[in-house]
Amino acid sequence: MKPAVPNTGTLTISLLGLTFTTGLIDAISIIALGRVFTANMTGNIVFLAFAIAGVPGLSAGRSVASLLAFMAGAVCGGLFNVRHSGRTQARLLKNASFIEAVLLLAAAIFAIITGSKTEITTTATYGLIVITALAMGLRNAVVRKLAVPDVTTTVLTLTVTGIASDSSLAGGANPRWKTRLASIVTMFAGAATGALLLRYGVVAPLAASSFVAALAYMAARRSERVTH
Repeated sequence: MKPAVPNTGTLTISLLGLTFTTGLIDAISIIALGRVFTANMTGNIVFLAFAIAGVPGLSAGRSVASLLAFMAGAVCGGLFNVRHSGRTQARLLKNASFIEAVLLLAAAIFAIITGSKTEITTTATYGLIVITALAMGLRNAVVRKLAVPDVTTTVLTLTVTGIASDSSLAGGANPRWKTRLASIVTMFAGAATGALLLRYGVVAPLAASSFVAALAYMAARRSERVTH
């Protein structure tokens, strides 16, 4: 097996595609599934605390389900990393993106089967929370293993901090500012697109997220060929 190699531009494009998917998933989970995060566990834990404190409109059950499913996905991702530890970055991301695309497609099919286009039942809500959080947990475990600077695909706090703290105003040299800005813009675009697609029901943004994850798979596959 080949050792991991530095990422290529195509690999970064794949990661940005997954960042767009995160925006879509955030829109779905927060707007359609009852104010719960399935991609961002920082926000989810905060929502859980608010729910336990009695803040109306929040559900401790939904937040706990998301957290447990995300952790289960991360465990699977960790096992995936160990099993494929000798693979290149591109192959790891390619395989992870494929699994994510399949899981998100399964979520879209589940939404169709449960008739969630107009109204999402409690059972469908928890099912979609579990499937999407599982996909996000697995992906985050793999992306964390890749450790590509400024493209975490999920959390932007450090990215925004880096843009400001490393800027010319702060006496810095603006390293990787294009990649950092691209991550922010891509997440924003994904969230906005998800919110717009929800006008047509939850199936539309779920299908879109699966499609984008599939594109990320194709980009990672191309990167894998480049590195050979």
